[in-house]
Amino acid sequence: MSQAPSPTTLWSPSAPPNERALSYTIGDDPHWDSRLLTWDVLGSLGHIAGLRSAELLTPRDHAQLMSLCNVFPVAAIHRGELSIAREHEDGHTAVELWLSQRDPELGARLHTGRSRNDQIACDVRLFGKDALLGLLELGTRLAAALLGFASQHRLVLWPGFTHQRRAMPSSLGLWAAAFAEGLIDTLETGPSLLTQFDRSPLGSAAGYGVPLALNREATARALGFADVVQTVTAVQNGRGKLESALLFFCTQLAHELSRLASDVCLYSAEEFGFLILPADLATGSSLMPHKRNPDVFELTRARAAALDGDLAQLRFLGSKLTSGYHRDFQLLKEPLLRGVQRTAEMLDIMALAVPKLGVDKERCLAAVSGNLLVTDEVIRRVESGEPFRTAYRNVAAELKQDTLHTPPPIAKDLIRRRRSTGGIGNLGLTKLHARLRRCQKATSHARTRFVDALDTLRAPLGVPEAQS
Repeated sequence: MSQAPSPTTLWSPSAPPNERALSYTIGDDPHWDSRLLTWDVLGSLGHIAGLRSAELLTPRDHAQLMSLCNVFPVAAIHRGELSIAREHEDGHTAVELWLSQRDPELGARLHTGRSRNDQIACDVRLFGKDALLGLLELGTRLAAALLGFASQHRLVLWPGFTHQRRAMPSSLGLWAAAFAEGLIDTLETGPSLLTQFDRSPLGSAAGYGVPLALNREATARALGFADVVQTVTAVQNGRGKLESALLFFCTQLAHELSRLASDVCLYSAEEFGFLILPADLATGSSLMPHKRNPDVFELTRARAAALDGDLAQLRFLGSKLTSGYHRDFQLLKEPLLRGVQRTAEMLDIMALAVPKLGVDKERCLAAVSGNLLVTDEVIRRVESGEPFRTAYRNVAAELKQDTLHTPPPIAKDLIRRRRSTGGIGNLGLTKLHARLRRCQKATSHARTRFVDALDTLRAPLGVPEAQS
């Protein structure tokens, strides 16, 4: 049964909406839009600044509208007083209606020169910038923890594995440094990704601009964007692609986290006993009193896998569409927001867990024996003048005949013999620390520029900071 539009709707369709169709199209959008409400208000503040710059608002209207938009909505969001009702359809309407109820004339001016299409694109870009900076900050914290672990345990030998079989001597320092470098590799791509988010979409409206002399550059500056999306239609054509780029970055971080978590699960098992789970991060069993389960690490591995699903959803949603806006884009928000949250949670818990990992040095060293040292024997014979392939075959034959006798492992000797770059005797931690510091410096600079711009909009009236 059809019903008339709600009296709180700011616009009316040509025919009364079918309630089932309305419910279907709204879906769970209010839930995800609530995560973007603060960014929507901040985007509106930037839009107001741009309207004034283009002389589309009088100085009086500009000042009053800025005051109205600055004082009330963000504070109300933080107090839980501004939320999205079903009849609002989305967060944009909820904010505009909330303002219009307090000052109908000024509220009616807010939407001049924009569409909900460029509003949500702006919300996503502001959220994305903040989220990316947050992930970079968390990622550098975890990388620093891993480098600290590597430095602390750089002389602790344990087996290195290929095909999950013992291969050659390794060290805990090498193990941790490898994960740190993998994270740094991904973190160093952050500034390039940030550049994609650092362009303002406002002024593109529904993808074809508006017949007004908008000052898009002024709006961009007010919100801390480095530039504008030059072609208005490119704003909508980029939907899905931009979100996918951020989640791909997340999956690259998660790749390291999943491997790290799997290693901890394996090497802390009783059959190995190399690593010791921190008691406060392990869980017990409802049946078996002796259990200490690696749930934190197992769930990190699971969340990393789920993140690939979030990325796949984003890629499929946007890849088969024609140009311009489509309502399909509504479903981009859920996997994006969920995926970013998952990544942040994984980085945070692993940064907490790594420094707490215990090490059984005796069991680690005891496992560096037997066939693990066979390759070392080959190299010793090479150093004595024997050709490598001849030494390889001779050692293999002696091994088969059970006549090969390798010296007992001496940690200092094994480490000394591996002095080439990146080996257990030359981890290159100084260079990794330097790369990490450059990441931290770039992130800090970008964060300061972003925060300073937003503070210029909200600080005079003491509006709380946005939370991603």
